Amino acid sequence: MRRSKVISAWSLLAASALVLTACGGGGDAGGNGSTGDAASMAEGKAQEGDTFVLADVPEMDPVTVAIDEGYSAYNNVTADANSSYNTYVLTSVLAGATVLDGNNKVLLNGDVMESIELTSEDPFTVEWKAKEGVKWSDGDQWDCREFYLAWLAHSGTTEGFNAASTTGYELVEPECVDDYTFKGVFSEPYIDYKELFSGTSMMPAHIVEQELDIDDIRDVEPGSSEAKKVAKFWSGEWKGFKPELMPGSGPYKIKSFDSNSETVVLEKNPHWIGAKGGPKEVTVRAISDTKAMATALQNGEIDVAASTQPDATAADTLKSLTSQGVTYASAPQLTYEHLDLNLNREVFKDEAARKAFFQVVDREEIVNKLLKPVQEDAEPLGSIVFFTGEEGYEDRYSDKMGQGPEAAMKTLEEGGWKKGEDGIYEKDGVRFSVSISHNENERRSQTVEIIQSQAQAAGIEVKDDTDPNFLKGRVDKGDYDIALFGWSSGPFKATQKSLYITDGGQNWQGLSDPKIDEAYAKATSATSEEEALEHYIAADEAIAENYATIPLFETPSMWAFRGIDRVYMQSYYGALWNVGEWEAAE
Repeated sequence: MRRSKVISAWSLLAASALVLTACGGGGDAGGNGSTGDAASMAEGKAQEGDTFVLADVPEMDPVTVAIDEGYSAYNNVTADANSSYNTYVLTSVLAGATVLDGNNKVLLNGDVMESIELTSEDPFTVEWKAKEGVKWSDGDQWDCREFYLAWLAHSGTTEGFNAASTTGYELVEPECVDDYTFKGVFSEPYIDYKELFSGTSMMPAHIVEQELDIDDIRDVEPGSSEAKKVAKFWSGEWKGFKPELMPGSGPYKIKSFDSNSETVVLEKNPHWIGAKGGPKEVTVRAISDTKAMATALQNGEIDVAASTQPDATAADTLKSLTSQGVTYASAPQLTYEHLDLNLNREVFKDEAARKAFFQVVDREEIVNKLLKPVQEDAEPLGSIVFFTGEEGYEDRYSDKMGQGPEAAMKTLEEGGWKKGEDGIYEKDGVRFSVSISHNENERRSQTVEIIQSQAQAAGIEVKDDTDPNFLKGRVDKGDYDIALFGWSSGPFKATQKSLYITDGGQNWQGLSDPKIDEAYAKATSATSEEEALEHYIAADEAIAENYATIPLFETPSMWAFRGIDRVYMQSYYGALWNVGEWEAAE
């Protein structure tokens, strides 16, 4: 990976990763009850400096990996399909320009890329150079066409692309210099450019060309009728799995998908130019009950249990399996559990109602009961923009939270709310009766139970709306009063922009504040880390002052495995980020 002489975001990223890893127990991982040295598994076996390649290891027998929820879409960067669980499956299927290791260090994906280089600071210009010979599993080239399609889909230049985020891409004037080199000239500096074209964002351009009878995607003009046809296909045709439309560009491809059992089977990409080792086949199963996942590993039904939903009972079971050759580990993720209040709902249009709800939610009780058995040093999260230990982190929520029913009732009554005959507050015909919506998850159900008790004492009715499909079609439509879920973030603050700016692609709660918009605009266009940090702090402060989102805690992952030499559950990409270099345990 290139190193900018003037703009060195690497130092900020590295510092963040060190702090985040350290707060999970670091090398001994003992504070969280790990039975394995998590830190020693966090790097790829062949990564060197700022470059990642899969290590050349022997091929091993098929493995089965369990995750919390099932795969649903091949194109995971659309607003309606964007899910960590799709990412966990696709990370070894769709190649991106960069890779994150277990320490959240940003690495050049040396298996498919020659370089990413900042070639000019004025105008701000970056060149992405792909390796020659990289192919999709159907034999077509992986080249500059993929970069152009990704830019077209995320740039906001054509109606119909429902991209989850356009941040960064909207600043780019694109050019395919040759078949393997994409040049982006930015309208303003963008120091998080390494986030662009990363992860699972690179869809197969040749499939679009074939299906829409387009000679070359690079000739499609933004905003044209042809571009709108591409948008319709890109946004709608890559759900589920269709073998002829969904090849792999990474070391694996999808072999099959059973939507009923929520099971995906991956097999080797026959045209992969990198190392050929790792499991011959990978089956990914969804097991939503973490205790059932632990039992499945105990019974030999799965080889890897990889959960982002910490559960004390499941953790105890997994730790007890060391005599069976099971290694257990836990580590902090770049993931935070939170409550989003829907500001489009009548009750939460009222600021007093939002403040009162904040006052009744005692996060300490939630963390003490549900999280500390898994991570002993867990605490409520005090920020939306920053993780604990990062530069800029400050507790901006504790003075707003957990003040008890008396404080909440006083806030409501001063805001014109009155108790009804049933003991529930109401105002202008609106009862303070709200539902907390979430997917099927025991810890989230327990979270709601705790909040229900806290709120009831303050004359606020809270209902539990458990929906196994909540994250697959409801949350992105704003179909909730309060949404309880987690955001998983890469180490790029710019990616948060779409969550909190007015009409952002993933701002489903209707939050709108010029202060937030201005802060993110200035942060993402800053020319130095120091300047960007100042504006991200301003964004964090403004979000808190809106009483719209409650950060609960940073969610630790917990995973366990048997029969494999080492597995690390990467914070953003899950356990399969380096599955191509897994080996059979000795």
